[in-house]
Amino acid sequence: MDNTTEGKWDSLPVKLNDGITQTLNELGFTHMTPVQSACIPLFMRNKDVAAEAVTGSGKTLAFVIPIIEILIKREDKLKKMQVGALIVTPTRELALQISEVMGQFLQKFPQFRQILLIGGSNPIEDVEKFKEQGANILIATPGRLEDMFRRKADGLDLALSVKFLEVLVLDEADRLLDMGFEASLNVILGYLPKQRRTGLFSATQTQELEKLVRAGLRNPVRITVKEKGVAASCTQKTPARLCNYYTICRAEDKFNSLVAFLRQHKHEKQLVFFSTCACVEYFGRALEALIKSVTIHCIHGKMTHKRNKIFSEFRSLKSGILVCTDVMARGIDIPEVHWVLQYDPPSCASAFVHRCGRTARIGNQGNAMVFLLPMEESYVTFLSINQKCPLEQMAPVSDVVDVLPKVKALALADRAMFDRGMRAFVSTVQAYAKHECSLIFRVKDLDFVALARGFALLRMPRMPELKGKNFPDFIETTIDTDNIRYKDKQREKLRQKLLIELKEKREERAAAPKRHNDKNKAWSKQKNRKDRRRKTAAKRNRDEGSEMDDEDMKELLKDTRLLKRLKKGQISEEDFEKQVTAGPKSTVINKV
Repeated sequence: MDNTTEGKWDSLPVKLNDGITQTLNELGFTHMTPVQSACIPLFMRNKDVAAEAVTGSGKTLAFVIPIIEILIKREDKLKKMQVGALIVTPTRELALQISEVMGQFLQKFPQFRQILLIGGSNPIEDVEKFKEQGANILIATPGRLEDMFRRKADGLDLALSVKFLEVLVLDEADRLLDMGFEASLNVILGYLPKQRRTGLFSATQTQELEKLVRAGLRNPVRITVKEKGVAASCTQKTPARLCNYYTICRAEDKFNSLVAFLRQHKHEKQLVFFSTCACVEYFGRALEALIKSVTIHCIHGKMTHKRNKIFSEFRSLKSGILVCTDVMARGIDIPEVHWVLQYDPPSCASAFVHRCGRTARIGNQGNAMVFLLPMEESYVTFLSINQKCPLEQMAPVSDVVDVLPKVKALALADRAMFDRGMRAFVSTVQAYAKHECSLIFRVKDLDFVALARGFALLRMPRMPELKGKNFPDFIETTIDTDNIRYKDKQREKLRQKLLIELKEKREERAAAPKRHNDKNKAWSKQKNRKDRRRKTAAKRNRDEGSEMDDEDMKELLKDTRLLKRLKKGQISEEDFEKQVTAGPKSTVINKV
């Protein structure tokens, strides 16, 4: 793909409606991209299409234009509540973006109405809106769409409305099949008519996607758009005009390097990717305090109502920083992004390519850089082989200043910041443990002290991965962290109330007479009680025609497993006796 010159729109073998041509001219789209020139004629000739093209190649227009053309040419015009086209996409940001593009074209076709069904809003409001204005084109995320199909009791029969469906588009189809989307998608497809045109659009092909192609498309035409000059056997998956870099820095220097880089590129538009929502919350707040005169926004998947507004605001900016998770990695078109920075490598290798694809879109120039720890450098080779994504090393960021003391001061001044830091550290370690490339990203290789310093922590958090470990090299704050107060007075008032209640409960427990549990009784008395319980259970089972109930069977199996462990030397005889006798764990069948 060399820029966007793949011929003008009038060179298509099928003629486009004048209203569509006018809109294309108004938007400045004078030439087609390869994926558009390949898909549009096929869709308009009623073919099913499975298209794979690098991110930023113009896939949205490749299905928006055919949808409008197909609906215009329908013999029976669609009524108010009849849905002729359905576009399903994995994220609300991508749905908003598609809706915006569709809206620009529909200005010339007022006979068609579109509706957007995404999370973050009240579903009842969506129901009322649909009933009031109707919709011929429906753009939705899977979860909300599935919910709408089940709103018949609220007066919306969406299953009836989609009986008139002409076109189904699954955008970012490979992600739709990720865990959490596949079940919803199966429910949705069950409501749709079999006689329809279907388009699958994606930047990558997966085995799961191949299954859907075979199951949901009838003799589809497969389209794969490759970069010019790249051999078919070594297809580069990132845009040709993308400069992709990596830099190596120690864990304690990583955030300092990020801040220095962002300060040096203040007048540019930048995306900064972190691995978890907690990291976005923590480091996003820190960047707001450290980088002045720059608009900084944060977006992650746990946000609800604010996400749509933040996304729209950032898109309109000429310069600024968006701190985000992979919720912004797929299909999102943000104009004029100069740099994509990956503070954490993504847990899934394919997400690396999608993150990079937020820049260098539609033939424009763009840059991306990933921050790697020294022990992670082999990830560069892995990406080159596994994702066909070559990286060039960039020299360490210059003029780095230690900003971590300022971040510590923020945590000391507000408990909310202290909490965010602890959560961010824990979530990072947990994400590291779940990394797809586990041969490179190993928790046991992490220097927890250096990592904690890089997070500007006041003390080490309590978490399973750190249990039983000592960190003499980590200097904790001398201040009692329990005394750090929330800046939010209401929140601090509630915390103080809870602390008082907790103290009172402890005092009550300490003053109350100790209960005599079975565990404190002599072993012989515990055994007698267990025997009586077993005899009663055995008698009941015999009366019911069975010698052993399910619970007894579980106990017997448990004892058998313990005995096997004892024989293998995995547990001591003392542990064996303790586990067999502590509670109702062994089973005896008594016959009277």
